Amino acid sequence: MPRFSVIVPAYKVQAYLQESLDSVLSQSYPDLELIAVDDASPDACGSIIDEYAARDARVTAVHLAHNLGLGPARNAGLARATGDYLVFLDGDDTLAPGALQAVTDRLKATGSPDVLVYDYARTFWTGELVRNRLSHRLSEEGPASFRLADRPALLGMLMVVWNKAYRREYVEREGLAFPPGLYEDTPWTYPALLAAESVAVLDRVCVHYRQRRSGSILTTSSRRHLDIFDQYERVFGYLATRPELERWRPAVHRRMAEHFCALYADPRRLPRGARAEFFARASALLRRYRAPGAGSGSLPLSLSRTDRLRHTLMRLGVRRTYRLLSALRSASLAAGGAAGSLGRGLRESALRLHYRIQRLLPLRPELAVFSAYWHGGYACNPAAIEAKLRELAPRMRTAWICDPRHAATLPAETAALRPGSAAYWTALARATYLTTNVNFDRALVKRPGQILLQTQHGTPLKRVGLDLQDRPAATPTTDFAGLLRGADQWDYLLSANRHSTLVWERAVPSSYTTLEYGYPRNDAFHRATQSDVLELRERLGIPAGSTAVLYAPTHRDYRRSRPEHLDFERVLRDLGPRFTLLTRTHLTYAGTDRPWDPHPRLIDVSAYPSVEELCLASDALVTDYSSLMFDYAALDRPIVIHADDWEAYEAARGTYFDLRACPPGAVARTEDELVDIFATGHWQGSRSAQLRSAFRARFCSFDDGHAAERVVRRVFLGESAPLPAITPLEDRHPTPPAPSQTPEPTLTHRFAF
Repeated sequence: MPRFSVIVPAYKVQAYLQESLDSVLSQSYPDLELIAVDDASPDACGSIIDEYAARDARVTAVHLAHNLGLGPARNAGLARATGDYLVFLDGDDTLAPGALQAVTDRLKATGSPDVLVYDYARTFWTGELVRNRLSHRLSEEGPASFRLADRPALLGMLMVVWNKAYRREYVEREGLAFPPGLYEDTPWTYPALLAAESVAVLDRVCVHYRQRRSGSILTTSSRRHLDIFDQYERVFGYLATRPELERWRPAVHRRMAEHFCALYADPRRLPRGARAEFFARASALLRRYRAPGAGSGSLPLSLSRTDRLRHTLMRLGVRRTYRLLSALRSASLAAGGAAGSLGRGLRESALRLHYRIQRLLPLRPELAVFSAYWHGGYACNPAAIEAKLRELAPRMRTAWICDPRHAATLPAETAALRPGSAAYWTALARATYLTTNVNFDRALVKRPGQILLQTQHGTPLKRVGLDLQDRPAATPTTDFAGLLRGADQWDYLLSANRHSTLVWERAVPSSYTTLEYGYPRNDAFHRATQSDVLELRERLGIPAGSTAVLYAPTHRDYRRSRPEHLDFERVLRDLGPRFTLLTRTHLTYAGTDRPWDPHPRLIDVSAYPSVEELCLASDALVTDYSSLMFDYAALDRPIVIHADDWEAYEAARGTYFDLRACPPGAVARTEDELVDIFATGHWQGSRSAQLRSAFRARFCSFDDGHAAERVVRRVFLGESAPLPAITPLEDRHPTPPAPSQTPEPTLTHRFAF
């Protein structure tokens, strides 16, 4: 008996069905049966299902003689289900990677509840992924399992069948089945939740709910939308047979009113000739099943006064008044939007005037303003310079431009500036020193006497600036003139090596002075102690004696979604228990849902604020084309390049040299090769050390631990000499990794290097 029976009905979804079935069969948790039901689809759905059944014994193909609709098609799948739990998935939706493993782990942790509710994200045809806005209701705090009465807010979530797992014995005991017609989820989901003796939640996106541009019944005008009335009749008919559930009538009535109003307001669904009939039937049902407390807020959902009035008007059947209210509401929203736009315009005009006035006032010679990563937190070269400035010139006052959500990362000694505020514009107008690793506001007018330091945030492997003029697919903006106007305001450009100096002077030519001082953010690699490293590892949860590998790939210009280059579970299994992976996704993909299964030796460090500390805590770096490799080389620890799509990356973005010809360590072109490099010890062998040594000599000539001091003394203190001299490469002693307590690997290798 499998753990899960995944039931997938299919009708006119041939363009999406393969992806849907693959998302099930590729789950890391394999104990499942997939029951795919061809609802007499006129396209290729039937043959696709047969192909999958022929090559995977877990697939059962069911073919209906006539098109019956989603409900009966699911019933046909139910009749063949043998799994402990039932999971439903529509033929154009997909399971998220690792979903079933997360579900089974949660089922075990919550005592095998009757129903487990999990989250979903809408995936739009544009590629946008948006998580359910009510996901906070799936918080796993509190009792592991409960009755719905203990968390009635779950009844206010999307009432669909496919965001839940159902214990099959419970479904059979309750006799749950799907009716014909549209909105067939309604008379299944309400009884399933209301009657359940135990419910649990999983705060994780398990389903990607496809929002099709066309072809979806929910965006198609049809009289079939009137089926909703029969479905709610079934729900209240069920409640009539279960007196112990009678207390739920007001809550269900309120949800029904919301559903009716939402459907009536959607111009895509109801034909013009059916709207009056819909309103009349909705009114009749709302009156028939109204119970004491139906409008008293028995369901803990916030409704505006306008929404409550709409529900009442629909129940009373006063369609003209309802339409007038809707028109007034739309007009009010439009007027509010216009008023908001007017208000924003007035505020922006006032701020522009404020900025112009502030520029007439004297500069503040002891004020320095910093920013990093487009109003991000305290990080990178600007952070290292700011800290050193306070050390060497305590009279200086510093301020940091950052979004309020990052304010907690700032040291107490520096002031936070909210972008766009009056204080922000005052600081830009009056500060003598401005430092950033990206760009300041384009409205900045640099004043005589102001000094702007551009630190950049990485050694360029990929093409930048004017070198992107012939690569429109990789160009974030075509405003090269604006790019150069910004560079014309730079007084100093910080360079980590001669390669960077030559690239920036060609790609962003202007009259700035290049400071070949090294990267201040890498000073930590020479200042940290062994105890610092051990403390960082303990804070991150790296097991003692484990070999910690930092995996930090860069983004891809040639695709919208985040690429997943590694099967983490497989890599960790093959490497064995002595390895731990620290995974860090690129800033471009911040906020996207974690795509991998939980694992005790897989630590997600994407949100960790300091990449320098992650480098110090790790024993080796695995990356593809990220500029982090140049920084990590200054630490003189092993680096492995995973170049699985070099040709595509180079063709889309363009690079300044072939990384494979002069890498900082071993190069893997496949996942198998990557595993073998670590399994054989090649990652820390003599050949890898030779490659790293040559790479360090080329790209780490200035990173000796004194870069921040050189910058502060030259730019802020005006000292031309003496600057701390560059320490020769052979005399540097970067912080060593944590002492190893593990034996040599015993894995056999598949490849020879």
